[in-house]
Amino acid sequence: MAELTLTASLENLDQVLDFVHRQLEAADCSERIIGQVDLAVEELYTNIANYAYCPQPGEAKIRCAVQGDPLQVVIGFTDQGKPYNPLQREDPDVTAGAEDRKIGGLGVFLAKKLMDELDYEFKDGSNVLTIRKRIDGEPR
Repeated sequence: MAELTLTASLENLDQVLDFVHRQLEAADCSERIIGQVDLAVEELYTNIANYAYCPQPGEAKIRCAVQGDPLQVVIGFTDQGKPYNPLQREDPDVTAGAEDRKIGGLGVFLAKKLMDELDYEFKDGSNVLTIRKRIDGEPR
């Protein structure tokens, strides 16, 4: 599994996306899959960068592998910030108008819709969020 460790800041988002792209391109993923994974990675990494360590920045570790049968991309996000399980947050009411909708939660909601599986655990003082997306050509 390839691994990238960096300061969890918005300035490093492009580096995170480039890292994941290299893994997906090496596996000959479709542009549709790459776009879906990009959006999920951007939303989840941005949450870590914005909220995990406030006010001081900390580290984030991103792991990425293409593996399994069926073939899938597995991406793990690890930080030692405040314990927080984003999967426990109630999904936003996307049928409500923008002025009636509560702030926050849309990024995780999108990741849930685009990825096949999301898992969270708090382990050894770290938040560990793992996402999986099939890339073997099966429609989502």
